[in-house]
Amino acid sequence: MKTQILSGYDGESVRVAADILKNGGLVAIPTETVYGLGANGLDENAVAQIFVVKGRPQDNPLILHIADTPDMERYAHDIPAEAYRLAEAFWPGPLTMILPAKPIVPKRTTGGRDTVGIRCPDSDVTRAIIRAAGVPVAAPSANTSGKPSTVTAEHVLHDHDGKIEAVVDGGHSRVGLESTIVDLTEFPARLLRPGGITPEQLLGVLGSLIVDEAVTAEIDPEKVVKAPGMKYQHYAPQAPVVIIAGSREKAADYIHHFFQPGDRVLCFQEELPLYADCNPLAYGREDDPATLSAGLFDALRELDRPDIGRVYARCPEGGGIAYAVQNRLKKAAAFHIVNAEVAQ
Repeated sequence: MKTQILSGYDGESVRVAADILKNGGLVAIPTETVYGLGANGLDENAVAQIFVVKGRPQDNPLILHIADTPDMERYAHDIPAEAYRLAEAFWPGPLTMILPAKPIVPKRTTGGRDTVGIRCPDSDVTRAIIRAAGVPVAAPSANTSGKPSTVTAEHVLHDHDGKIEAVVDGGHSRVGLESTIVDLTEFPARLLRPGGITPEQLLGVLGSLIVDEAVTAEIDPEKVVKAPGMKYQHYAPQAPVVIIAGSREKAADYIHHFFQPGDRVLCFQEELPLYADCNPLAYGREDDPATLSAGLFDALRELDRPDIGRVYARCPEGGGIAYAVQNRLKKAAAFHIVNAEVAQ
């Protein structure tokens, strides 16, 4: 199979991508979060190919992408008022809502559950493709399962060239992290994965919010989960990642003490001078967490090489989008965190 590269800026690409989806094929689609590996979410055979191509565990549910808020009612029932308030505030945008699934949604799409994640992406071309196809698009991130997510068409081709029918090139993903996921099937609502819509923003609409244990800690691999990215190690390069917490000075002392030839340091741009002799890679500015969000997966992909021994990573603190960056880095490190303040 030859993978087509379609421009994300012309109508012919929309038609071609929609035809592939209608015929049961796979198309990588651009969104503001990351690129998704898309299939007709109502076609079990097409959805099955997502799991094969990604090497994704069968119990890891997929997200249905829709073009417009009213489409939510085609695939979910007993939709609470909170869902409409969130959609009005944040759609199109990087927010997925877990809702009771209608029977039309296959169990293969939902990971065997009676709930489904739905979102309306902030990508004009992707929403146009969904409308032209006439079906919702089930789309996890378009990376090989467990590896750093894809934020460019080139990343998708690196992982799946020759395995899927097409990639729609819409440029670099703006947010750079997968969508926020909030479960609305219980009260108070539960945050299952942080992302571009922050907990503070959700609280502003919902008034109350519980943070699931999977956001901050590793959970039992046997646990049944409602959303992607909750229980398996994700986003990891080939080398083990260790997060070094603490002040800049203590962290630098710790890393210099243990650094070996072949290791790498993933740090904030402000810290580059501290690691001039440690082959550092900056993924954004600590004082601008949005740059960390946009740059994280680019950096993790650059570090995904067999000749790297260990990656020492610096992680932002605090809330907002930094909270989502923390979540992804902790997943990449399998929650291996060293506090340099006490580890010397």
